[in-house]
Amino acid sequence: MKTADQTNTFRLAYTRKETAEILGISAPSVDRLTKRGLLRPSRATRRPLYSKTEIERFLRETSEVIG
Repeated sequence: MKTADQTNTFRLAYTRKETAEILGISAPSVDRLTKRGLLRPSRATRRPLYSKTEIERFLRETSEVIG
C-alpha cells in the first residue's frame, strides 16, 4: 500500500481535504483561509482544487511571518 507522500509525489492539485492534510489543519480551516484570500483555489472544475504551487506559496509566506 502506498503512503500519502508516495501517492501525492506527482500530483499538481489537491482537494480541500487533501490540502487540509498537507497543511495539518482541518477542512473548515482551509475554507476560512480561502475566504480570507490567504489560499487561492483553482476553479477550473466544479470543486475547488488547490495547486501544489499555491500550497507551497502559502507555506512559504506564512513561515516568513512566523519565523
